[in-house]
Amino acid sequence: MTSRMQQRRDTAANWTTNNPTLAAGELGLETDTGLIKIGTGSTAWTALAYAATGTVTSVIAGTGLSGGTITSSGTISINTAVTADLTTAQTLTNKTLTTPKITLSYSAKTDHYTFVDGDQGNVFSMNNAAAREFRIPTDATFNFAIGTQFNGFWITGAGIPAIVAVTPATTTVISTGAISASPKLRAANSMATAIKIAANSWIVIGDIS
Repeated sequence: MTSRMQQRRDTAANWTTNNPTLAAGELGLETDTGLIKIGTGSTAWTALAYAATGTVTSVIAGTGLSGGTITSSGTISINTAVTADLTTAQTLTNKTLTTPKITLSYSAKTDHYTFVDGDQGNVFSMNNAAAREFRIPTDATFNFAIGTQFNGFWITGAGIPAIVAVTPATTTVISTGAISASPKLRAANSMATAIKIAANSWIVIGDIS
């Protein structure tokens, strides 16, 4: 014959109203909550802690939230610390930056220079006795994002720097310069910015001629 073990059980309200003292090791089940208390032989029901306590660790998909605790009442409390992966691109929308500090990288050049990935937003100077160029590669070479900017200035030297496309037949450069597709910096200490406006289209603005 199969043995059957049955524990004391009642609703949470009835346990509280009757407030019995369970024997040491005796189990009491709340039938409506599923929670259990273990008797000590001397502590009344309402003073006993629930046995159903513990810790849960989980990840909520798409939120970057992890960790949590099951309280004695059975409620799950989630740790809401954000653990976003900052090694990948993150988009911030309508955020306020407090005392932001933006620093641009600066690099001095003395010969023709073609912009590469990593140069975005940075500043480059040119110094040479002969005319030299800042060159914009094709979209197929470097797929810079629309809105990418490169800043070039003529620091000194007799050679007048220009901003041009590496492959004019593919990449279009426009400006208010005398030659729209290859604007020149107007004078020593002049600066101009090349801005990407389409896949193979750039506009150059600044102190150009």
